[in-house]
Amino acid sequence: MAKVLIGYASRTGNTRQMAELIGEGVRFTGQEAVVRSITEIKDEKGLAGFDAYVFGSPTYHRDMIGGMKQFLFLVEKANLVGKMGGAFCSYTHSGEAGPMIFDTLLHVFKMDMLDLGPLNLKEGILKTGEGIKACQQYGRALGEKLAR
Repeated sequence: MAKVLIGYASRTGNTRQMAELIGEGVRFTGQEAVVRSITEIKDEKGLAGFDAYVFGSPTYHRDMIGGMKQFLFLVEKANLVGKMGGAFCSYTHSGEAGPMIFDTLLHVFKMDMLDLGPLNLKEGILKTGEGIKACQQYGRALGEKLAR
């Protein structure tokens, strides 16, 4: 069984909810999902022991929030080259955070990213059946890729 860390930054609880639903999708495939706020991960040792990493942030003012930017510097120290990864974001007007995180993990950290790209969900859709299913399917796709 592979172990996936789903790290999130959240201000209103929407991105946290996405993280938990992505974790459910990972678990549907028989893999282990650990969902944590990035504030709980204090150093690169907190990133050790996982087979895959998915990180998410809300989009504010067309950017990821500052806490996620700082967290990505910590992720860089952990040297996750070749590890599987994914990214997600919640938003109200625009959804730049997910693609920014995804591109950082792919191009800067050289991770093996999920073929689906980043998962961006408008906050109004999140609480619908469509939004729940989208998050679970993202996690399921990651879990299935790990099982190969």
